[in-house]
Amino acid sequence: MSLFKVFRRLALGGFVACSFMALGACSFSPVYSGAVAEQGALALSYAKPNSRLEQIVYQELALRLGTSPSSTAPLAAVVLSTVAGDMAMSRTDNPAKAMEVTISATLTITARDGSGTPARSFTRVATANYTRNDQVLADRSALEEASERAARAVAESLRLAVLADASR
Repeated sequence: MSLFKVFRRLALGGFVACSFMALGACSFSPVYSGAVAEQGALALSYAKPNSRLEQIVYQELALRLGTSPSSTAPLAAVVLSTVAGDMAMSRTDNPAKAMEVTISATLTITARDGSGTPARSFTRVATANYTRNDQVLADRSALEEASERAARAVAESLRLAVLADASR
């Protein structure tokens, strides 16, 4: 066996060993369960929803982060802004029009235990596409369905932001 082959095998073995050591130093934690998701600080109390979309966001957050009946639990309040618009830049003869609904949500978590902890605020945006075809009932139904999809997406994004903040 030549010296080059021996050197190549040693270099490859060293690279593999260093890779395993580097990966062994990494730590991964699950987003959907585990110590971060089960913290007591994530048991929130939620404000009353003002619209159907806010209700969807609150329900998704309560399902994933948990709720607390305590009067000293942190209060989570969501403010939503919805914009629906045409995606096409020019007119076509096609009666079906591509549309987009965008929801911007700001979640503010305020401590109510008297500790003086500053409020934490998270803002996220989600969009959903739908098609309009100039039939009033179908257009309205498509807009509502797309808005609900965007609300669920923004709720998931807010949940991940809260979990990331809690893990710090």
